[in-house]
Amino acid sequence: MKLISVNVGLPREVTWKGKTVSTGIFKEPVSGRVIVRALNLDGDGQADLTVHGGADKAIYVYPFEHYDYWQNELPDTELTPGIFGENFTTIGLKEEELNIGDRFQIGAVKLMVTQPRLPCYKLGIRFGRPDMVKRFLASRRTGFYFRILQEGEVSAGDNLELVNRDNNNVKVADITHLYVREQDNPELLHRAAQLEALPESWRDYFQEQSRRQDKS
Repeated sequence: MKLISVNVGLPREVTWKGKTVSTGIFKEPVSGRVIVRALNLDGDGQADLTVHGGADKAIYVYPFEHYDYWQNELPDTELTPGIFGENFTTIGLKEEELNIGDRFQIGAVKLMVTQPRLPCYKLGIRFGRPDMVKRFLASRRTGFYFRILQEGEVSAGDNLELVNRDNNNVKVADITHLYVREQDNPELLHRAAQLEALPESWRDYFQEQSRRQDKS
């Protein structure tokens, strides 16, 4: 498991559908070591903190393995690390293999997997394609977020070490499947609703879905 690119970017204003929009989705690879703070990386920022950033979305991770899929889907688009708005472009970390609550270490930096990404319209801005949000979610190649448990420094080329496997066995991909109601799995829904490593907003959502199933 390796960190192949560290990407940062500060919010900028762009024009989208005739309106001025502030967005931090434009990330670029940086060289050298980057300081990991409690809520983000040095040189990085989010425009709308009501839906982006925060402790449970401190670092967005996207698997480099997905780039081939998207190159086939978008053959005329140059795909460079960070284009999906990710802070970490990685090899060896996939949504269907990672448990929510898994803990990793990069040097002194300690991290915990918290949730998949649900794309917003700003992904469409980054690609210049209004259909990108729908395509992204349909692909199930969502990437995921890390919570920062201990600050430190990272750089491209660093290895990620799995230091603790969460024994609830709820995958990142499971959360996406439950959200899009791809499968009827009351037992998995109940476990997700009780999963402490999952952000409260997700647990509240799944608890409501579980109550509705119980009534039906």
